[in-house]
Amino acid sequence: MSATAHVQAAGNRRPSFGPWQQVPSAPRAPSRALAAKMLFRRAVSRLPVRVTLPDGRNFGGGDGNAPTMKLDRPAQFYRRLGSAGLVGFGESYMVGDWRCDDLAAFLTQFARRVTSLVPKSLQRLRSRWQAPQPSSEENDLRGARSNIERHYDLSNEMFTLFLDETMTYSSAIWGASDNLAGAQRRKIDRLLDLAAVENGARVLEIGTGWGELAIRAASRGAMVTTLTLSRQQQQLARERIATAGLEGRVDVQLRDYREATGSYDAVVSVEMIEAVGEKYWPDYFAAIERLLARDGKVAIQAITIDHDRYLATRNAYTWIHKYIFPGGILPSLQAISDTVRTHTTLAVTSCTAFGQHYARTLHAWLDNFRANKPRVEALGFDERFQRMWEFYLAYCEAGFAGGYINVEQLLFERR
Repeated sequence: MSATAHVQAAGNRRPSFGPWQQVPSAPRAPSRALAAKMLFRRAVSRLPVRVTLPDGRNFGGGDGNAPTMKLDRPAQFYRRLGSAGLVGFGESYMVGDWRCDDLAAFLTQFARRVTSLVPKSLQRLRSRWQAPQPSSEENDLRGARSNIERHYDLSNEMFTLFLDETMTYSSAIWGASDNLAGAQRRKIDRLLDLAAVENGARVLEIGTGWGELAIRAASRGAMVTTLTLSRQQQQLARERIATAGLEGRVDVQLRDYREATGSYDAVVSVEMIEAVGEKYWPDYFAAIERLLARDGKVAIQAITIDHDRYLATRNAYTWIHKYIFPGGILPSLQAISDTVRTHTTLAVTSCTAFGQHYARTLHAWLDNFRANKPRVEALGFDERFQRMWEFYLAYCEAGFAGGYINVEQLLFERR
């Protein structure tokens, strides 16, 4: 039974009110709008892109073949950009102030030069207009559940429309002849190999997703406990595990990692550390150490950022926070290493990066999402949500393609 069939058989929650439905109107702030216009035109003049205005005029550093932004409502665009920076940039796309035929390619050019587009003197003024992270998005026990539900409980059926049959929502590792599902299984198998998961192993997974890693670990003969904070993920994961005939080997718990108990030969976690929050990294790794058997191994897949960029942006409240992943923060490899060294007896003993594989994965998801937009709309997700989701997937693809962010599989062992 496919993931889609499971969702259709079980019924599916329709989308509730979300932040995409309350994008603020473009504020009237003439001086900020003028400054934003000057900075934006300065930035694009240095990039191989073009911007087309409603009257047909063009500007930018690219030729006729360059990725082109069609700026349909310039005044509103500059007002949003001037008042809310990159948050306003994303919001202006959501509401239709601008469009782009190849959004990911356009954004990639910005990602490749993001540290030099705004003069350093103005970068230091970021805190004057940047909104703080809302206290409601704190990743304590209550906030973490709320943050996860806001994203992962949107609709199981919506996720089936752009993910593959494995329902895997993280970077694949592509082989020469892989399709998306094959590339996802390759990634999972590599992580399980890294953690030495074999017949009889006791495995803890932090962050269930929709159950594919647990299924593949149990298929090796492991006994798996997997934790999620999403009720919708728990329901579908249990159904998929039962269909695979593995319910006796996998326990899907609705539980925070801080509340987990037991002893495990391997702890695995795929792209969950990004949702933990910097304040709680010591708790996260201390919990892993507490749950790990004496000679156990820990294998984590993590989206990372360069350490200097992490330090510069750690307190930033971004478009991604506001609309996609509340409470999240990307760690640097150094930040991870420093945390485990200070708070545990663990150490990073191997690291493999594959950021371009994530760019390709996101490109596939974006293609799938666009191909299924009529079905997305039929689920109750309006045009503004669709534009938000397109911007999210293209924005992330650009980050990996441009080298601004990376993804890595890390092995931890006791020192």
